Amino acid sequence: MENEVSKMFGIRAVIEAINSGKTISKVFLQKDLSGHLFSELNSLIKEHNIATSYVPVEKLNRLSKNGNHQGVVAQTSAIDFMDLDDLITTILENETTPLFLLLDKISDVRNFGAIIRTAECTGVDGIIIQKQGNAPISADTIKTSAGAAFKIPICKVDHLKDAIFQFQGADIQIVAATEKTDTLIYDVDLTLPTALIMGSEDRGINPSILKIVDHKAKLPLLGEIASLNVSVACGAFLYEVTRQRLKSPSTPKGGITS
Repeated sequence: MENEVSKMFGIRAVIEAINSGKTISKVFLQKDLSGHLFSELNSLIKEHNIATSYVPVEKLNRLSKNGNHQGVVAQTSAIDFMDLDDLITTILENETTPLFLLLDKISDVRNFGAIIRTAECTGVDGIIIQKQGNAPISADTIKTSAGAAFKIPICKVDHLKDAIFQFQGADIQIVAATEKTDTLIYDVDLTLPTALIMGSEDRGINPSILKIVDHKAKLPLLGEIASLNVSVACGAFLYEVTRQRLKSPSTPKGGITS
């Protein structure tokens, strides 16, 4: 099936995949694995900052369907990730007002897929995630996105802070979606070049990130429940961007660039 995330197993096979530039989303390693080849693989994993889990052999047997995994199973991404520098350069060369979305460790694949779908529908130019801690681009992610994961550029970075500084250096304002503010999203000028940050389901945006953003904004909550699902909240924020930009005659209109 085209949308399935592929798996590969065997130490040498995974080493060759990493060296060839294949996008590896996660590597599962058998606990207490050792040896020269394992040391070589482990060094490559650290060098490329690939997400890793140490698991019992029973899990590796399930992942490889009892194949000869040699203590290693790797998940390869269903999409090709774009370089952030290339994305920013490409978008700034267009005559549209940039809109980017940064996700601070969204962990649920269905939330991730729903966010990607809404982002594509609202003209987001690119999504930025961290290499570690974010939900993978899995078959469920792609299915929930209705295929939008193939249509919108997605970038992986080592740290979101680095991406934030890049955007600020390009005069793109950083707007954080957080309840830790008195400012409503409706009071922020979103007709300007903008990068919106959404936080994880359990803890929101990292406090160290909140210290360096340009604006903090929240949605009004009039009921008794204190928070929204992150994909629903993201949709509300993105459509407020859309509303302001459609209303403003000075904001150039345009879709995504892939």
